[in-house]
Amino acid sequence: MSLILQVLAFLFGLFLLVLLGRIVFEWIQMFARSWRPSGAALVVANIVYGITDPPLRFLRRWLKPVRVGDVSLDVAFLILFLVAWFGQSFLLIAAQAVR
Repeated sequence: MSLILQVLAFLFGLFLLVLLGRIVFEWIQMFARSWRPSGAALVVANIVYGITDPPLRFLRRWLKPVRVGDVSLDVAFLILFLVAWFGQSFLLIAAQAVR
């Protein structure tokens, strides 16, 4: 049982890394508007967006971006990141408790 919980925690950790990769791609596109991924970056971007788009689209149905002046904050991304982070922490604690 402990091994299963540790594997799930590892998968949550990988998902957190993929979410961080999405942040990097979005910031690059925000600051360098003419940049388009090509080659290996295009493959990585397709993988990153393919993994993160379904849960974000699901959350964005109910959580609309918060407008703060001229800026809109994507609350769905923050919620998804926090859920994945707390999920990983919970699984690691549960794995140690099962031992």
